[in-house]
Amino acid sequence: MNDHALLTPQEMAAADHAAMLAGHAGVTLMENAGAAVARAVRARWSPRPVAVLCGPGNNGGDGFVAARYLRAAGWPVTVALMGTVDELKGDAAHHAGLWQGDVLPLTPSVLEDAGLVVDAVFGAGLARPVEGLAAATLRAAAEAGLPICAVDTPSGVDGATGEVRGIAMQAACTVTFFRKKPGHLLLPGRALCGELIVADIGIPDAVLRTVASHAHENTPAAWLPRFPWPRLDGHKYARGHAVVMGGAVMTGAARLSALAAARIGAGLVTVAAPRPAWAVYAAALTSIMVQPMENDRAFADLLADTRKNAIAIGPGAGVADATRAHVLDALATHRAVVLDADALTAFADKPAALFHAIHGPCVLTPHEGEFGRLFDRAGDKLARVRRAAQRSGAVVLLKGADTVIAAPDGRTAINANAPPDLATGGTGDVLTGMIAGLLAQGMEAFDAACAAAWIHGAAAALHGPGLIAEDLPASIPAVLRDLKARGLPAPGR
Repeated sequence: MNDHALLTPQEMAAADHAAMLAGHAGVTLMENAGAAVARAVRARWSPRPVAVLCGPGNNGGDGFVAARYLRAAGWPVTVALMGTVDELKGDAAHHAGLWQGDVLPLTPSVLEDAGLVVDAVFGAGLARPVEGLAAATLRAAAEAGLPICAVDTPSGVDGATGEVRGIAMQAACTVTFFRKKPGHLLLPGRALCGELIVADIGIPDAVLRTVASHAHENTPAAWLPRFPWPRLDGHKYARGHAVVMGGAVMTGAARLSALAAARIGAGLVTVAAPRPAWAVYAAALTSIMVQPMENDRAFADLLADTRKNAIAIGPGAGVADATRAHVLDALATHRAVVLDADALTAFADKPAALFHAIHGPCVLTPHEGEFGRLFDRAGDKLARVRRAAQRSGAVVLLKGADTVIAAPDGRTAINANAPPDLATGGTGDVLTGMIAGLLAQGMEAFDAACAAAWIHGAAAALHGPGLIAEDLPASIPAVLRDLKARGLPAPGR
C-alpha cells in the first residue's frame, strides 16, 4: 500500500526531512525535482519560448532548476520571480544563484512571445489564496491559451484537499514528487492537474516508515491479496448468500443490486420482494432467487436463516417506516450490511438511531445529498468522510468522481478510476450489490468497499460511452479476469 500512499503537504515535508536526515541533501532533491520538470516539458512539447514563473519558496527553487535545464537544452527561457532573489532562502536561494540570466518581476508582461508556461509559483502546501500579480499572470496565461506545466500542483490547488485557494488555472500536465497528494485526486484539483507525473527525485521509500500517512489511492494492490477468489474445494454455500431488499415500485434498483452481487461472486443471492411485486422480480431474474414478503415482519423471518450472511437495503426501497424497520432488523443480526439510498434517507430525522444500531460490519454508500442528511458537511471531503465513519461506526463510501472511502479506524482511500460515463441512473445500485456480494464472501468491510469501487470504475471504463447501469454487471467478469491474471492464487485455489 505504501506505493500508493497519498501524502499531505505536511506529510511530504516530513518525508523530505527524513530523507535529508538519511543523507540526501535538500539541494540535491531540488536539483532532481527541477530536472524532472524539464524532462516532462521536453517529452511533451517541441522547443519554444518558455516562461518559468517562480514563487518565493521551494517551488520557485524547482522552477529555477527547470529553467536552467531547459536553457541548456536550447530552449529560449524567461524567468520571472514573485519577490526578489535576495529574499529567497535555503535551497531555493542556492539554485537561483546558479541561474545565469535575467530574473524579471512576476507580471503578465513576462508572457509576451511565450509558447509555454512552467507554473512554479506555489506548490501543494499553499496556505493563502493566490491573488495580486501572481493571479493576474496565471490568468493571463490561461486566457492566452498557453499550455501550462505545473510544478507539484497548479498554483492555487490545495494539495491536502483539492480545493482552490483564490484561483487555479488548468494545467496540461503536473509534475509532483515521490508520492501523489490527496489534492491530485480530489475535485476540483484533480480536474485542474491535467496529466499527472510522479517523479522519483531520490527520496528512499523507507522514509514512509517515519511518515504517518492515513490515506492511499485505491488500487488493486491495496486489497487484491485478500480478494475472495473461488476455491477449488469450495461450493456455492461457502461463497456466501447475499439478500437484497426489493422495493414495491422501483423494482429495477434492487434487481441491479442483486445481479451485481452475483456477478462479483456471491454463491447465492435472494431478493426479498413485496408480495404485490413478486411476479415482476421473478419474471426478470433467473439465477437470482426471489422470496415473496407477505408482511412487514417477513423480512426479519427471512433473516433468521444465519446462512444469509450479507444484506443490502436501500435501492428502490422507498422512504418509509417499513424501510427503517428492515434496516434495524438487518443490523440486529450483526451480520454484514450495506445501506444505500432510501435506507439512509429513512433516518434523516434520527441519524443517531441508525448509528446506535450498527454493531457488525456495515458499509454506508451515500451520495452528497444523502450524506448531508446524516452527517455534518463542514470541511474538506477527506475530513468529512473520516468524521462520518468515526461517528457512525461504519465504513462510509461517499460517491462521486472522487469517491472517498473511510473506516472508523481512520483508514482512508480515494478512488480515482471512475469515468464520467458512470453519471447515469442505477450505477450506484450496482455498486451496492457489488459490495454486498464481496461481504457475503467474507471480505472485510473496508476492503470490500474499496474493491467494489475500483472494479465498478474499471467495468465502466471497459464499456465506455453509451453506458447504462444494466451494462455494468455484464462487464464485471472481464475486469475480474484481468485482476486474477495479476494476482498470485492462494494455495488450493
